[in-house]
Amino acid sequence: MPTKVLVLDPSEHDLGPLVERIERACGASSRVHRVRDGASLARIVEDETWDLVVVDLSLGDGRRDGLSVLASLRERDAELPVVMVAERGDVESARRAVDAGATDFLVRGEKLGERVATQIEKIRRLVQLLDEKRALARENRVHREAEEARYRVITESPALQRLVKAAERVGPVPRPVLILGERGTGKELFAHLVHASSRRGPHKRRGAFVAVNCAAFAEPLLESELFGHERGAYTGADQRTSGRFELAESGTLFLDEIGNTSLAFQRKILRVVEYGTYVRVGGHEELHSDARIVAATNADLELAMREGRFLPDLYDRLAFEVIRIPPLRARPEDIPVLAQHFLERFVGEVPALHTRRLSAAALEALSRYDFPGNVRELKNVIERAVYRDDAPEIGVADLGLPLPSAHDTARFQSLPFPEAVAAFEVSLLEDALAATGGNRAEAARRLGLTYDALRHQLKKHGLDRG
Repeated sequence: MPTKVLVLDPSEHDLGPLVERIERACGASSRVHRVRDGASLARIVEDETWDLVVVDLSLGDGRRDGLSVLASLRERDAELPVVMVAERGDVESARRAVDAGATDFLVRGEKLGERVATQIEKIRRLVQLLDEKRALARENRVHREAEEARYRVITESPALQRLVKAAERVGPVPRPVLILGERGTGKELFAHLVHASSRRGPHKRRGAFVAVNCAAFAEPLLESELFGHERGAYTGADQRTSGRFELAESGTLFLDEIGNTSLAFQRKILRVVEYGTYVRVGGHEELHSDARIVAATNADLELAMREGRFLPDLYDRLAFEVIRIPPLRARPEDIPVLAQHFLERFVGEVPALHTRRLSAAALEALSRYDFPGNVRELKNVIERAVYRDDAPEIGVADLGLPLPSAHDTARFQSLPFPEAVAAFEVSLLEDALAATGGNRAEAARRLGLTYDALRHQLKKHGLDRG
C-alpha cells in the first residue's frame, strides 16, 4: 500500500472526507500529508519521495486548476503516481486528466470509501513497481559512482588538470579522440574519462566502453576481433560472430596501441572513421557503427608518418582532439598524491594493514626516482611495498627501487672504479642516517643490513663517530 500520500487541499473542509477515506484505506502505518498551495507541493515533492499525490481537478491550489498543477508536477517527476479527483465525473474530464499525465481519475461523489479503496488497490502495484525501480536506480547510481571513482584522474598538476577538462569537454562531441603518451601514463584512464563524459541524448542510452589492445593480436585475428566474421570465413569459424564495433554500439571503442598496426589495417580503420561503415570478415554486407573511436599509442606518430608507417589521413581523422599525457617525471607534484592514493587503495583491501604509512624518506626517494614506467610503475612499487611487510611504516628499502640512474651517479663516474664504489657506499650510508635522524637500527633496516653489518660499513668508511 502507499505509505506516503500527499494531498493538495487548498480548503480543508472540501477534501477533508477524502483525506479521511485515504487514511483508512492505506492503514495506520501510512502518512497522509496535506499542503495548501502549489508552491508548497512543489517544494515538498522536491525534498522527499512520495508514493502518491492527490490533486482536485477544479480546486487545484486555489489559484490554478488541477491540470496546471499536474503539469508542474510532471516537469519535476514523470513517474510519480498522481490521482486527479473531481466532485462529479464525466468522460471528457477524465480524458483531459489522463492526457495531461494523471495516473488515474477518481470521482469523489457517493460511496467515496469504496471508490478510494478501489483506487488505492489499483495504485498499490504501481507503487511497488516504482519502489523497485527507485531501488534499482539507487543501486545503479552506487555502481556508477564507484566506476567513476575507479577512473578518476588523481592529479595536482595544472597541466594534467587542463587535459582532464579537455577530455570532459570533448566527451559529449561524437568525434574521434587521439591519446598520446608513454607507457603507463594513463591513456586508458583518459579514454574512460571521455566515455564517462559522453552523452547520447535523453532517449538513447550510452553504450558500453569496449577496449582492444591492437598489439595483442596478429593482424588477421585483430580484423576479426574488431569487425566480426561470417560463418565459414576461415577454418573454425562455424558461426557468425559479432565484432567489437558491434559491441560498442552507441558507446566507445578504445583502440590501444594503434601505432603498432599495419598500413593495410589502418586503411580499414580509416573507412570506419570516415564513413562509419565496415564489413565482417568473409562477408559482403556493409554494416554501420556509431561507436566513438578513441585511439591511443606510445609511438611517435609524426616519425611514423615521415617513415611511411602510419597513414597521415588516419592521423588527421583521429586527431579531432589530441590529448598528450606528460610523463610522471614531468609532473613530480603528482608522485606524493598518487603514492598516497595507491597506498590507501591497497591497505583498504587488507584491514590488518590499515596502519601502514609511507615514511618521509620513502616519499623523498619516490620523488627523486624517474619512473620510466610512469604511473603504472608507481602503482606496482606501492603495491609490492604494502604487501611485503606489516610494519607500520614503509621505508626506502621496502620500495625496492632500482639503483640510482646514470644522472644520479654522474658525480661518481669521474672516479676510478674502487673510489667510485666507496663514494657510492658512503652516499647510501649518509642518506640512510639522515633520513632516520641518526637512528642506526632503522637505517640498517632501510638498507637491508643487519645492525652489525651497518656498524662495519660505518667503521670501514670512517663514519663511526659514536
